[in-house]
Amino acid sequence: MHKVELSYLLSPERGKDALIRNPLMDLLHAVREQGSITKAAHALDLSYRHVWGALKKWEQTLGRTLIVWDKGQRAQLTEFGEKLLWAERQAQARLAPQIEALRGDIERAFSTAFDDDAHVLTLYASHDAALSALRDEAAARRLHLDIRFMGSVDAIAALNSGRCMMAGFHTLDRPSTSSLAARTYRNLLKPGLHKLIGFAHRKQGLIVAKGNPRRIRQLADMQQPGLRYVNRAEGTGTRVLLDELLAQDGLGAGKLRGYDSQEPSHTAVAQAVASGAADGGLGIEAAAREKGLDFVPLVQERYHLVCLKSALPQAPVQALLAELQSAAWQNTLARLPGYTGDQAQSGQVLSLRAMLPWWNYRKAKISHS
Repeated sequence: MHKVELSYLLSPERGKDALIRNPLMDLLHAVREQGSITKAAHALDLSYRHVWGALKKWEQTLGRTLIVWDKGQRAQLTEFGEKLLWAERQAQARLAPQIEALRGDIERAFSTAFDDDAHVLTLYASHDAALSALRDEAAARRLHLDIRFMGSVDAIAALNSGRCMMAGFHTLDRPSTSSLAARTYRNLLKPGLHKLIGFAHRKQGLIVAKGNPRRIRQLADMQQPGLRYVNRAEGTGTRVLLDELLAQDGLGAGKLRGYDSQEPSHTAVAQAVASGAADGGLGIEAAAREKGLDFVPLVQERYHLVCLKSALPQAPVQALLAELQSAAWQNTLARLPGYTGDQAQSGQVLSLRAMLPWWNYRKAKISHS
């Protein structure tokens, strides 16, 4: 069975009979109506050579003859050619309403590109429920966030390589200079090159079964015999946070049964617990509540947005800052389980050195001899 590929054109005006067009069907229709390749080429405003070559190429592709004619006689379609035209008419007639709806959807999508007051911002970010809510809310004000969720390290690397305009990552509030977060992100972020933008405070903790039947109260409890932990992938901010908490509590990762497991998001961790595949995993409260699970809070962390300093004046970034500072967004954020905008300075451009005090520059000493 031959497969079908669809395509479309952008034009100032729509054609009178603008269904889904196929160049082969246009050629066959013209030959049948005109009775010769020369006249068909003229009707299509194409050269004889182009039409002849295209028909031969289609015959080779389809493995069937399309046109027959005798010298001095009208060119005619073969039975196969006629059946192709018939099948195309039947498909167009049956699918006309769906085609019209699809065309309308595509036109509405492309209208954003021609709307000078609409903006698109590409954002690679660590998985976060508030960002998903922001995407939905901002779209109503013609700010379209093209979000791709990935690990924090990969998100910042994408920003530095020019693959996105902004990245999202998270750390403990004011982590120390000797923290794992500092060692992970210090070389990826540069004062003077990057700028932080306040976004939100959120709780991270253990997602556990409804009612917490295993009575898990702290991370150390997950090392009890028989308990199964579900982890996030390497390079994610939550994996960095887990290793940080294990080190702080003097716990060994090897005693966490399931430490080597890797799930792509907080939602996936919650699903693993909800399905009974695991007894607990580090994640955000919103993911736990969405699945009807219990949540054991462990830490408060700050979710950061970061962009290049040179991108700050650009219209999409300015539109995002305005959206984050709006009362509507603050109300939305306050309704999300485990999130708060208090002291998060949402939408404010922040000093990298002040928020992440990892860079200590020693002033050069001047020797007086």
